Amino acid sequence: MQFGLFYELQLPRPWQEDSEHRLVQEALDQIELADRLGFDYAWAVEHHFLEEYSHCSAPEVLLGAASQRTSRIRLGQGIAVLPPGINPTARVVERMGMLDLLSSGRAEFGTGESSTRVELEAFGVDPATKRDQWREAIDAASRMFVEEPFAGYEGEYVKMPPRNVVPKPLQKPHPPMWMACSRKEGLAHAARNGLGALTLSFVRPEEAQKWVGEYYATIESEECVPAGFSVNPQIAMTTYLMCHEDTNVARERSIPDHQFFARSLAYYWGLGSPAPGRTELAEQLGLNLPRESGEAYPQIDSDGAFSGVGNPEQIKKALREYEAAGVDQILLIAQSGRIPHEHICASLELFATEVMPEFAERHEKAAADKRQRLAPAVDAALARRAPARKVDENYRVPPTIRPPEPGA
Repeated sequence: MQFGLFYELQLPRPWQEDSEHRLVQEALDQIELADRLGFDYAWAVEHHFLEEYSHCSAPEVLLGAASQRTSRIRLGQGIAVLPPGINPTARVVERMGMLDLLSSGRAEFGTGESSTRVELEAFGVDPATKRDQWREAIDAASRMFVEEPFAGYEGEYVKMPPRNVVPKPLQKPHPPMWMACSRKEGLAHAARNGLGALTLSFVRPEEAQKWVGEYYATIESEECVPAGFSVNPQIAMTTYLMCHEDTNVARERSIPDHQFFARSLAYYWGLGSPAPGRTELAEQLGLNLPRESGEAYPQIDSDGAFSGVGNPEQIKKALREYEAAGVDQILLIAQSGRIPHEHICASLELFATEVMPEFAERHEKAAADKRQRLAPAVDAALARRAPARKVDENYRVPPTIRPPEPGA
């Protein structure tokens, strides 16, 4: 099992003039540290207008900067929002191609639809059609990566004439492709499309085992018709992180902030009615309120969310259950609420030193065994995928400025 850091870039009010600048610079410092410590992935979301919850509207820019401060950690856009009203498909592919070149082939391409009214309505995207928009966009994007030139697309939502979409990514046929999932049904959908599953919800190990089993059963079935030109059979699941030798310190340093993460997530995804520019989520959702004396913090493994909060031995014990369930990667939320930068860095260092080594020792063999087991199913799935298309050799783009008519 591998480990990745997952960034929303949370910034609860009140804000100072330099708050966003400091937030971004600290995130880059943390990713640079994670690279030195041996973490496997750093993921950055794409969200728009979600004040306090997520100030990460341009993850490809953040990851591009991180690529120049790191050498081995893989850099994941988790996710790029694909409805064309938010991101024209060619622009998504161009940015991913550039990130892959900047990082020397370390980019991961996560995709999704977006979910909140705050975001979708601002860009004029109909929630009822966003899955169909994603479906056209992922099909067009995968072809843009490999077709030279792209043969064009005439869908209901994606329309583009033949063009050569450049730069092409370093990884061939394209960076590994993922899909954001929040429920078991989402994992099945990812598997049917041959995509890795970024499970952005908190799941107990026993439930994770069921989800994993159904995901890989679908990968190995005739239902799997890859959206891309490769298959990425991987499942990532999410937990909060705060590692400290003293469990009580780990809880005190992080759980109110992690609870703010969960509450602000629920606020934007259906329970709240935001006032743009005037949100007070930190106050409204309890981050600023003192805890009552003797108030209990959640148990370490209460719902899977806090499996990464505690001392190293507690965390290892909890994470072994996810490893046994077949989870390929744990997405660690280290930056949430107002957890100080120095506490995040100390937690990363202790986690990397005391927790990660035993999992790294087992991962290489487990990954090799899985590749061998799935190889026939992956080959069969790719055979079901429609081939890349070719453009009519006589196609030409009309001149931008037409020459004058003879005699004019």
